[in-house]
Amino acid sequence: MLSEMKRLLSLMMLSLLLVGCGQKGPLYKTPTKTPNKVQAPVNTAPQPTAQGE
Repeated sequence: MLSEMKRLLSLMMLSLLLVGCGQKGPLYKTPTKTPNKVQAPVNTAPQPTAQGE
């Protein structure tokens, strides 16, 4: 009877340890998400150059 209780308590302590260590700590910070903005289309046409200078 006592050995069964020791085994059960050991299993419970091990499960609590695994659950506790799997949690994210207080120092964990999720990275800030940058909002997806719609950018203006890039003009790929060549720009005219000044010839008189």
